[in-house]
Amino acid sequence: MNKILDARGWACPKPVIETRKALQTDKLLTVIVDNKPARENVSRLATKMNCKFTIDEKNDGIYINIDCEGSEPIQENTQEEYITCETGKNIVLVIATDTVGKGSDELGGILMRAFMHTFLEVKPSPETIIFMNNGVKLAIKGSPVLEDLQELSNRGVEILVCGTCTNYFGITDNVAVGIISNAYNIAEAMLNADKVVNL
Repeated sequence: MNKILDARGWACPKPVIETRKALQTDKLLTVIVDNKPARENVSRLATKMNCKFTIDEKNDGIYINIDCEGSEPIQENTQEEYITCETGKNIVLVIATDTVGKGSDELGGILMRAFMHTFLEVKPSPETIIFMNNGVKLAIKGSPVLEDLQELSNRGVEILVCGTCTNYFGITDNVAVGIISNAYNIAEAMLNADKVVNL
């Protein structure tokens, strides 16, 4: 049974520091946080320690279930690598096609794969990625960017997939990442964003 570390209301970087301390003695730990930076920091720490983890977002907080059994202890000098206290902007990325730009579809596909992989490395990360029209094909089984999208989702990026679009293409049952969403939720995410970027 997982030990509970309730880190809600704690200022950065306390949640990740206390998580790190707790994992020295408890290999099964559930950390409860209430904001995205804390979620990202704790998730990054778990990844750095080669621990398995799942994220469960509930009404009362974000539950990060960490399993470090069999992992190696983290080195003392790596703490700065996984702590980020910047809140950043709420950036929403809208993808309405499965390629980037006009012209060569082959080149556009290569560029899309490159961009998706790059989003794992750059900061700030988008808060939400919305897939519409042909873009929904990137979120299905066999997609060349599926692995990157799943990793983004694991890191807390919300992925919304237009349900009307997947129904139109007959691929709803093949959606392999994110939430099949509707026009209301998609519009709400866009209108509440600090910045909307169309790719």
